[in-house]
Amino acid sequence: MDHPLRRPDEILAYRPLRQILAARPNELWTIGLKDNVLTAMHLMADKNIGFLVVMENKAIVGVISERDCVRRLVLAGKAPEATPVAAIMVQDVVTADIGSALADCLKLMQTHHIRHLPVMQNGTTIGVLSIRDLLSEAVAITPRSSASWNEND
Repeated sequence: MDHPLRRPDEILAYRPLRQILAARPNELWTIGLKDNVLTAMHLMADKNIGFLVVMENKAIVGVISERDCVRRLVLAGKAPEATPVAAIMVQDVVTADIGSALADCLKLMQTHHIRHLPVMQNGTTIGVLSIRDLLSEAVAITPRSSASWNEND
């Protein structure tokens, strides 16, 4: 979609998640609340991802990351096969709406010190964006040279 914006900061402020998600495979990796952490770790390893959305009755109830597994399981000396996901997941989930702009999502991630952001549409989790996804998008839409910008425009 063409628009009159030229500066990267303007483009980032404008670019909605809807456009970013539309260009990606529609994959949402989830795990159940009662599944054990070993199952979660295997799923993350098999899919080459570092984050899962924890669902119960089609609703998001938490999230779990590789970092959570290390800090709350391994370093705590817990057995992954005997520990339910619910015991180590993050319950206060920060999410973004599908209509949010890329820049707003980056601010959310920075404010809350998170690297993954579930994306919601009408109360339903429809995807997850990582800081890597958002930075890749920012690099892709940023012009190669800032020398052509006219600061007086």
